[in-house]
Amino acid sequence: MAKPMAIEVYNPNGKYRVVSTKPMPGTRWINLLVDQGCRVEICHLKKTILSVEDIIDLIGNKCDGVIGQLTEDWGETLFSALSKAGGKAFSNMAVGYNNVDVEAANKYGIAVGNTPGVLTETTAELAASLSLAAARRIVEADGFMRAGLYEGWLPHLFVGNLLKGQTVGVIGAGRIGSAYARMMFVTAYGQFLKANGEQPVTWKRASSMEEVLREADLISLHPVLDKTTYHLVNKERLAMMKKEAILVNCSRGPVIDEVALVDHLRENPMFRVGLDVFEEEPFMKPGLADMKNAIVVPHIASASKWTREGMATLAALNVLGRIKGYPILSDPNRVDPFLNENSSPPNASPSIVNSKALGLPVSKL
Repeated sequence: MAKPMAIEVYNPNGKYRVVSTKPMPGTRWINLLVDQGCRVEICHLKKTILSVEDIIDLIGNKCDGVIGQLTEDWGETLFSALSKAGGKAFSNMAVGYNNVDVEAANKYGIAVGNTPGVLTETTAELAASLSLAAARRIVEADGFMRAGLYEGWLPHLFVGNLLKGQTVGVIGAGRIGSAYARMMFVTAYGQFLKANGEQPVTWKRASSMEEVLREADLISLHPVLDKTTYHLVNKERLAMMKKEAILVNCSRGPVIDEVALVDHLRENPMFRVGLDVFEEEPFMKPGLADMKNAIVVPHIASASKWTREGMATLAALNVLGRIKGYPILSDPNRVDPFLNENSSPPNASPSIVNSKALGLPVSKL
């Protein structure tokens, strides 16, 4: 990393040194740390993804905690460096922590935080947005207009899919998947249909994922990423889906075999996808960007102002809580007490994924 580093400092005489590897939305997270005696250093290096060497330079000889990003490789080398600098905590500004070697963190006694609970609705909203955009070919139509190709209404111009009366499948019905289902299966709309003598919206639990793949007209993926869900949607399972189905992924990129997906899109032009995540971010597999039946956005599912500011606040409080020796909240999805700007947050860490391994105390507030 070039010297001097591009660092913004708050409360330079603070007792505890907390480093953020990136500028984060909002200022509340900074104020909460400063009010508790922390010196806050924010890296403004003009580099999208920091290397391990960059972060080691940021940690330096004394560092009590680091707030990092899911693009960074937090393993043995970084946790060793943080431990030698006297650090006690690292928090991802993310709910996922596939970039973190938790066993290495345990080895050096460093708490690993994440930010669940605050991303649920905003991620589900993007999945719903991609579902509708793919069904009605909105991105294609937008590009058509911007290219000056519209010469007047035509019967076959950008004909898409009507979702009314169609089957929507949700694979991974946890918090986000359930929120997506609530958005797509609106109760009031179902009542409206029933009142007009039409088939109301209904739901059922499928007996298998293969049943969902075969029967659904629209499928939204929301599983966690682990060994059992890597390439969950592969060539064989894509072939099970309807030729004009819509597939949406706002979970993790490697859940889909992206090479197989590109082939399937090429062979089935009426099959459409909406993708927020990719197998090898920030890259896409060859050919995906050329597919007109694919909508691709750059991992923005959590990118609402309230959510991103909340993620920054939770990540900061994870680090602060460990520095101060606070207990860990027993329910990591109960985030409202920490995000209420009209009151001080509880004296607790919102979510530490390795709290049991480190033997940290738990609070029910």
